[in-house]
Amino acid sequence: MLHDIRKQYEFSVLTEKDVHSNPFEQFKLWLQAAIDSEESEPTAMVVSTVDSHWQPHSRVVLLKDFSENGLTFYTNYEGNKARQIAENNRVSMLFFWQTLERQVRITGKAEKLPENVSVDYFKSRPVDSRLGAWASPQSRVIENYEVLDTRYDNYKKQFGENVPKPPHWGGYLVRPLTFEFWQGRPNRLHDRLYFSLINENEWKIERLAP
Repeated sequence: MLHDIRKQYEFSVLTEKDVHSNPFEQFKLWLQAAIDSEESEPTAMVVSTVDSHWQPHSRVVLLKDFSENGLTFYTNYEGNKARQIAENNRVSMLFFWQTLERQVRITGKAEKLPENVSVDYFKSRPVDSRLGAWASPQSRVIENYEVLDTRYDNYKKQFGENVPKPPHWGGYLVRPLTFEFWQGRPNRLHDRLYFSLINENEWKIERLAP
């Protein structure tokens, strides 16, 4: 039964004296630990947006860059995700690293990356992925999978190996306003350290009850 599933978290602890005062540096440490661990998708994150009816929507995307400017991911600008960001650019991101018994919640504001940055990243993608960006009319209803195969083959004939970036495809930079670092602890008494941005370079750290 579902209600009988239990896991005792005992991997680590997170205290105020151990956490970095800069949440970007703390995230960098945890992200690298996840990359070095047995996590199969350490850069996978749940990105949540809100539509014009205030209905939240969540999906998994891959983190493609990270710096003190923010977190970067790429998508189709004509898909639901991008349309919702255009209406309300406040988003949330969630990382869950099961083997480390950790999660990070981040909220912030999304903005489109400069076109040249998206072009440079697109060029670095495998040819099949570049063709897929043209072939998929993201979030639209399609009749069957063969529609995608046909579109893919047509674009492959058109472009060959020299596949340009579609005008409707590019990246977003999410500038964080809050970070929450969660470390699993025994008896569901988990560690939660919450960072909120006070001004441009100052963060407030608070401990939240689990």
